[in-house]
Amino acid sequence: MDMIIEIAGTLIGLVYLWQEYRASIYLWITSIIMPAIYLYIYYNAGLYADFGINVYYLVVAIYGWFAWRYNFSLTGKKDKSSPLLINYTPLRKWMALAVIFVIAWILIAWILINYTDSTVPYIDAFTTSLSIVGMYMLARKYIEQWWLWLVVDVASCGLYIYKGLYFTAALYAVYAIIAIFGYRNWRSIMNTQEKQ
Repeated sequence: MDMIIEIAGTLIGLVYLWQEYRASIYLWITSIIMPAIYLYIYYNAGLYADFGINVYYLVVAIYGWFAWRYNFSLTGKKDKSSPLLINYTPLRKWMALAVIFVIAWILIAWILINYTDSTVPYIDAFTTSLSIVGMYMLARKYIEQWWLWLVVDVASCGLYIYKGLYFTAALYAVYAIIAIFGYRNWRSIMNTQEKQ
């Protein structure tokens, strides 16, 4: 049964990836379904940080829908007349994102070491922390999110092979390849936006 659930999660993950590649707003609907499946998978595999990140994904999926649909931001600004466009991460955001990543990595690793039976606390915390930043960047349509996902995908692929989650590892290998093409596609979309 667990393998069937993992295969279902993998297939939904591929749909999600296609939607993200195309910058489709509907990726946020899929972003609600996919984490629900992976909550079960990761908990059973003892990947508690990955379990936790999927709770975060559910919350960000709701935020991402509003951000993309209504150009909504956490600061309360919204402009229904202009959609959120693909853009570069503002320079002022990079330092904050780096600090969030480092604090999250240290905190999550500490929790995993002290309060769980995780056998891979540092790498689990690394991929989870980078995913926190990457998901926020996706919600804001920052093009550099693709490079963060490439790092997460490669590291996760190795982690899931180690944990025996072969279908999920294969999904993340595909994610890594698509991240490169996704960046190129978003660059093309961004260039089209700039000409309008």
